[in-house]
Amino acid sequence: MIQFHDQGYLCIPGFLSAEEIERAKQRIQHHIDVWQPEEHPLVTFGMSPDKQARDAYFLTSGDKVRYFLEEDAVDANGQLCVSKACAINKIGHALHAHDPFFRQVTFGSHVKQIASMLGLDDPLVVQSMAILKQPRIGGEVLPHQDSTFLHTDPPSALGFWIPLEDCTPANGCLYAVPGSHRDYPVRNQFVRTDAGSTAFIGEPLPLIDASKYVPIQCPAGSLVLIHGAVVHRSDANRSLHSRWAYTFHLVEGNAAYSQRNWLQPTTELPFPRLFAG
Repeated sequence: MIQFHDQGYLCIPGFLSAEEIERAKQRIQHHIDVWQPEEHPLVTFGMSPDKQARDAYFLTSGDKVRYFLEEDAVDANGQLCVSKACAINKIGHALHAHDPFFRQVTFGSHVKQIASMLGLDDPLVVQSMAILKQPRIGGEVLPHQDSTFLHTDPPSALGFWIPLEDCTPANGCLYAVPGSHRDYPVRNQFVRTDAGSTAFIGEPLPLIDASKYVPIQCPAGSLVLIHGAVVHRSDANRSLHSRWAYTFHLVEGNAAYSQRNWLQPTTELPFPRLFAG
């Protein structure tokens, strides 16, 4: 774990077996198949004909399985302009609660071992999602720190990012700034507002020279650990190949979880304890 503490991220190859990778992809395909677009707002993170509906759909997704689309999957009239199978950017945010296979992965012995090795006392699973980054239209993810979205005091967010397909710069692999978890304290927070929307508060992340970003190229089935303060991003995917991944986040249960965070536990789904699951 020396590299993780030094650089703020670590790629561990072979975390999932070939059979587990295939099972994960089958489960994602199942969720795509059962999705009925007419029953959900066509929500992207860049535009929506009805911002209020988009915000409500997003803010109430923490204990559900919901669908968020690539920006280029929806036309100016708010209609799908690609096939259903190629439209989805993200399925979230509670696959760990509602999908038996992803629950098994999230609460597996290897995850618990890693959390123990990193010194976590009582980690909670706060969110999980499938990120599909579709061929040709997969959207860019701007530089960010995960603790901006999952603020605790003291900071404790930890990301587990598992690619289900080989990740290269061509199909939008992750890029991170080594050591940025020490150099750039998290000074902003993504919150839910009293008006039922979302906003960033605090100081924005400073602009970091592109030359400082290092690609995290990794084969399918790897595990990428991401410190909550490390700065990372991904480019748009203009290749012919998708970049499917499963990811989930932990926070320390003995840290104070901000009541202003966009994501909040619910009566139906309190944040489950990793070591109890």
